[in-house]
Amino acid sequence: MYQTETLLRRDLRVHHPAGRGRIVLRTDLDWEEDREPIAASGDTSTFRLEARRPFLYFKPCLVDGDGHVRWSIGPNLLLLMTHEGASDVYPYFEGPETGTFSPVVERDSAILGRKHLVRVYLPPGYAENPLRRYPVFYMQDGKNLFFPEEAFLGRDWQVGEALSLLDTMNAVDRAVIVGIHSGDRMNEYTRPGYEAYARSVVEEIRPEVASRFRVFDTPGETGVIGSSLGGVVSFYMAWQYPQVFGYAACLSSTFSHRDDLIDRVLSEPRAAAKFYLDSGWPGDNYEVTLAMAMALGRRGYRVREDFVHLVFPLDEHDERAWGRRLHLPLQLALGKPGTAHRGRFV
Repeated sequence: MYQTETLLRRDLRVHHPAGRGRIVLRTDLDWEEDREPIAASGDTSTFRLEARRPFLYFKPCLVDGDGHVRWSIGPNLLLLMTHEGASDVYPYFEGPETGTFSPVVERDSAILGRKHLVRVYLPPGYAENPLRRYPVFYMQDGKNLFFPEEAFLGRDWQVGEALSLLDTMNAVDRAVIVGIHSGDRMNEYTRPGYEAYARSVVEEIRPEVASRFRVFDTPGETGVIGSSLGGVVSFYMAWQYPQVFGYAACLSSTFSHRDDLIDRVLSEPRAAAKFYLDSGWPGDNYEVTLAMAMALGRRGYRVREDFVHLVFPLDEHDERAWGRRLHLPLQLALGKPGTAHRGRFV
């Protein structure tokens, strides 16, 4: 089963701080066999794996001076043998198997004349293995993302749980999530208020995140996500600042309510960002989301390559529905085919 006629080979680079032990590999070809690296230099150990099937499961292990073997924390990792190029992994051997959350951080905004409140989700292994940098997503309505006791009507998106499940599946790259609490969302998530809000995120929040956390600071690794009015401002941010946000996921967005985004799509030069659009049905901003998708198509955006539009029958306009759907834009942005396309094989 799962056999190929060709012997497939992949190189695997394991990055872990030197001086804490020797890295070996265990695989599902034989979980009892230590596989030694073909090269080891500093913080990197390189392994060459061969198999006659299109995938392998593996675990990096740390061998101490007494020969004791410690398995890395978390699920068995998946190596796809059908892709060319080396794959990079960053194991950790201490700490929780799930991600952690920062306290709520206050940041004065001179642009908005108020304080920003921000909570950051850090993926598992962030603290132990400082060699790794991460994609970053800025999410609107930060109080509704992580904890029911903070969320509107006690319903949160369960972002941490969604990321943990996708991690267990080996479905996506790990990422840092920046949850930005809303202020006057009716003003700051619509025109013209979203102009100052977006500029504040770009000029005040983003530089602080980049200085305090190990995140990539390129548009290909930076996205923005929101729902309802938060979806509108997320679309605006990627349209207005494609050199910052290369991806926007807009769920159940109230397009055309105090914004001119459909008109801008139809009349302005194409933005370089990619877009995920969805809604429930009936209601739930189905018609205006479909209108935005058609506007993008009319301007030459390619379906599935430049934008995706999905509809979810009978889904309600609430945090639970958006949380259930969150795995889709995350897979589109962080899935293995996408990271490979950007030149990172994880």
